[in-house]
Amino acid sequence: MKYSDVGIDVKQIKSIQNLIGKSIGSTHGLPSIGKVVSGFGHYAGVIELGNNLMTLHTDGVGSKIIIAQLMNKYDTVGIDCIAMNVNDTICVGATPVGFLSYVALQKTNDNLLNEITKGLVKGAKLSKMAIVGGETAILPDIIGGSKDGYNFDLAGMTLGILKDKKKLKLGNRIKPGDIIIGLKSSGLHSNGYTLARRILLEKYEIDHTPTFLHNTVGNELLKPTEIYTQVVLQILESYGNDIHGLAHITGGGFTKLKRLNSKVDYVLDKMPPVSGVFKQMQVDGNVTFEEMYRTFNMGIGFCLIVSRKVANDVIKMLEQKKAKASIVGSIKRNGTGETFVKTEDMLKQMPVKL
Repeated sequence: MKYSDVGIDVKQIKSIQNLIGKSIGSTHGLPSIGKVVSGFGHYAGVIELGNNLMTLHTDGVGSKIIIAQLMNKYDTVGIDCIAMNVNDTICVGATPVGFLSYVALQKTNDNLLNEITKGLVKGAKLSKMAIVGGETAILPDIIGGSKDGYNFDLAGMTLGILKDKKKLKLGNRIKPGDIIIGLKSSGLHSNGYTLARRILLEKYEIDHTPTFLHNTVGNELLKPTEIYTQVVLQILESYGNDIHGLAHITGGGFTKLKRLNSKVDYVLDKMPPVSGVFKQMQVDGNVTFEEMYRTFNMGIGFCLIVSRKVANDVIKMLEQKKAKASIVGSIKRNGTGETFVKTEDMLKQMPVKL
């Protein structure tokens, strides 16, 4: 199976995004206060305000919400919403400081809102960030289809701050010889669920435990997205200019690396073996190796691209912080932003181009 088989064509989405980017670029000179430094194409928008940089990012939970509905468990999707926002915010070196939520409901449901809020608060505490407001909309003509009124959508927006302009990370300093360090994911996180649901829920019930899983399908798919905020900010504080790029691996998988710097190539030749939920989907869906790495995080939820001279020290610091990390690849040459992948169980095979 391919992601496009379930109606999501990543190439087409990127093409549309590029068109949108050109259109919204015409607004970047409009503010009378501040200057747009980076307005499209990276993980967060950046606006210069005096001596500080302000960042803005917005994201949602996607169709993972359907798993929450099947499980009748709503106290973790808020963590996902926070994670998808703050993990992108730190990719430019910014510290998340404020969050706004947006919940669209089929009808008023106090219990549902309370459970969603529990997750939002937990995620904010893990990120050391304040939730300063939000919006709740009751939209029965748009959010419909549930007799008990538990249909909803959830999204949010994060404000980040960078006090030192020199610490902005846009990936322009990435060069051949740099090392790529991967931080382990907790599972699927919050991306690729349309394809994941099609593969797994057509074959298994929500309470089944397939061959490659240690949990039921429902529990596996509902695992909260890992929040990398604190450990990544500590690495940035300690190693500064030796951290050349930061990437949150979400929709589009490892093709996301190209947005950091399209003038080098990324060779992921030390990736972990395909296992767990990723192995289950690959087998049950007969998904190609390339499609898996173009769609899912494959066990690596965040990448740090660092100077070779500090790579081992960064790994040691991550281990001290109880973060599960390993070297997964390197920047091999000047190129065009292509990503090549090879796992430990492909010993004699050349890296595959995504």
